[in-house]
Amino acid sequence: MIDRLQGSVAARAPDHVVVDCNGVGYRMSVSAQTLTAVPRQGSRVELLAHLILRDDGIHLYGFATESERELFLRLISVSGIGPKMALAALSGSSTAEMRAAIASGDAKRFQVVPGIGKKTAERVIVELREVFADEPVPETGGALPSDPRSIAREGLVSLGYDAGEADAMIDSLGDIDGEAPEDLIAAALRTAVRAA
Repeated sequence: MIDRLQGSVAARAPDHVVVDCNGVGYRMSVSAQTLTAVPRQGSRVELLAHLILRDDGIHLYGFATESERELFLRLISVSGIGPKMALAALSGSSTAEMRAAIASGDAKRFQVVPGIGKKTAERVIVELREVFADEPVPETGGALPSDPRSIAREGLVSLGYDAGEADAMIDSLGDIDGEAPEDLIAAALRTAVRAA
């Protein structure tokens, strides 16, 4: 089992990095959170790893922190949550915020992740809530975002937009109140397509 990789950054992309270890390039799928911790091409980097062997090949996942890797493993243990979906969920929030959301039963936070519907989001809460319930709520500078616009912003980040783009997309909607996060995301994407 590959536990970690240390080498130079050979390539960076929105969903993966390639780490050159003594002439061998290892492609690691990563979340947006981990990608922000990966330095520019040619720099030295060390990432924690998790290897998954499936019928369609060997897949390597990279993490900047042990807490993110642990949460990834917890998420993929839930029926209906695959590695790609888990990385998308991790891309939208810090691990501390995700753990707090699970502990507080905030299923809506997961429903904005592509591929996760209401039932799967509720399954995440049911199966993992007890695991994180006894952990202290992290200091995040205030309450976790629970309004539709904040949740929609996190959903756009999990789709691959950076935080600035997500803010601009939500701001372009004007003063829309009372919309569900999914509706706000759909409206923001429609607006972005028209502007392209």
